[in-house]
Amino acid sequence: MGENTIVSSDDIRSAFSMAVSDMYKAEVPAYGTLMSLVASVNRTFLETNAEFRQRLEKTDSLNRLSQERHGAIRLGTAGELATMRRIFAIMGMFPVGYYDLSEAGVPVHSTAFRPIGDAALKRNPFRVFTSLLRLDLIADVSLRVEAQRVLSERQIFTKKVLALTDKAERGGGLNREDAGSFVEELLETFRWHDKASIDIELYHRLHDAHRLIADVVSFKGPHINHLTPRTLDIDAVQAQMPEWGITPKAVVEGPPPRRCPILLRQTSFKALEEQVSFRNSGGGWSSGLHTARFGEVEQRGIALTPKGRKLYDQLLNEVREQVLPEANGSNSTEYEDCLSKVFAAFPDDWNSIRKEGLGYFSYSLSSAKAGDVSENDLEALIETGVVRFDPIVYEDFLPVSAAGIFQSNLGDEAAQNFTATPSQQMFEVALGCPVLDEFEHYSAIEKSSVTQCFTSPGGSS
Repeated sequence: MGENTIVSSDDIRSAFSMAVSDMYKAEVPAYGTLMSLVASVNRTFLETNAEFRQRLEKTDSLNRLSQERHGAIRLGTAGELATMRRIFAIMGMFPVGYYDLSEAGVPVHSTAFRPIGDAALKRNPFRVFTSLLRLDLIADVSLRVEAQRVLSERQIFTKKVLALTDKAERGGGLNREDAGSFVEELLETFRWHDKASIDIELYHRLHDAHRLIADVVSFKGPHINHLTPRTLDIDAVQAQMPEWGITPKAVVEGPPPRRCPILLRQTSFKALEEQVSFRNSGGGWSSGLHTARFGEVEQRGIALTPKGRKLYDQLLNEVREQVLPEANGSNSTEYEDCLSKVFAAFPDDWNSIRKEGLGYFSYSLSSAKAGDVSENDLEALIETGVVRFDPIVYEDFLPVSAAGIFQSNLGDEAAQNFTATPSQQMFEVALGCPVLDEFEHYSAIEKSSVTQCFTSPGGSS
C-alpha cells in the first residue's frame, strides 16, 4: 500500500477502538480485569452452547465478539457535538437514534455514533453513546449562565485533530501517516484529566444541581466515562464480579434472562472516587474528589420492531409501577422476580417472535436452492428448510437502562426530577444533521435479506 493511499474508515475505527481500550485499561485497571472476566465467561458459554456458536459462525459474527465494545462521552455544547459528528464520520460512525434521558432524571439527550453497514459492523462494531448536556434544565439561572461561560471557553479538540478532520473532508479520507496521527490526537479528547478547570465552590454548586452536570462542566474535556465489552452471559458476569474483586451494581438493567435474548441488558461496576485538583483563590490547586468513571458490560439480543418495542415498554412500565429498583440493592430480589413474572407475556422462542412481528430477522438460503418461486412463498420455504432466519442483533441502546446505569454510579440522590421535554429537533440542529431512525434501518436490513434470497445465485432471478 502506497503512503498516500486512503485508509478505510473501518481501519481507522478499529485502530481507535484498540487505542482507547488500551488507554482506559491504563487509567482504570478494573476495566482490564472486567475484560478478562468477560472473555472467560464467553469462552465457557461457547463451549457449552454449540448451537449458539454455530449460529454465530454461520452469520459470520463470531470474530467480532473480541472487538465488541462501546464507549460513552458527555459533551457540553452544540459546537462540540457538531465537531464530534464530523470526527466520527471519518471512522465510519454515524448518529443512530435519539434518546431523551431527562424523563429518567438525567439532564442530557443523546445519540449513538456507530457503523451501520453489515460489513462495517462485522469488521469492528465500536459505538460511542454520546450525550449533550441540557443546560436549559438547570433551574438556577445564574448557575446556568456560569456553566455556559465555562463551557464556551474550553476547546476539547487539539488543533491537529481539527486540521486532520478538515483534510479528510477535503480529500475523501486520510493516508496511513495521517490516520495514525488522527487516532493519537483524538485520544487526547477522550483522556482523563485530574485537574479541574473551575474552583471547588463552583464545582459544589454544579454538583448540587446534578452530579452529571458537574462532570461535564468541570473538566478540560469529556473523558470517556466507561467502555463496555459484550458478553454472551451477563448473569454469569454479574455473579462472578465479586470473585474477581469487582463490586457490581445491584441489578442488571433491561429485560430478564431469556432463552431468546431481546434488545439489551447491561450491568456495571461502581464508579471510581478519584483524586482531583481544583483551582483556588490563591492561584494554586486544592485537592478534592470526583466520581464519574466506571466499567460496564452488555449482552445484546434481537432488535425489536415497533410492535415488539411497544410490548417491551408496556411490560417494563408494568414492572416499574410495581417495583422500582433501589440503587442500594435492597429490593433487588423483589424486582428481578417481578421482572421475570411480567415478561412471561413476551414470547421466548424465535419463530413465535418472528411470526408475531415482534423482532427483526435476517433471511438467507440454506444449502438448498429457492428455485423459481416468489417472496410470497417465504413461509413455505422456511418450513421446508430452504430458507433460514437469524435474529438481527440490536446495535443500539435503551434510555431507561442508560439512566439506570448513570444513576447507580452517580448515587441515589442523582435521580432528580426534571421536566421531560424531549426535543429531537433541537438536538439535530446542534448535531448538524438528522439522526438515523433505528426502526427504518432494521426494517431495511430485513427486507434486503429477503430480496437477496430470491435474487442471489440459487434463488429466483
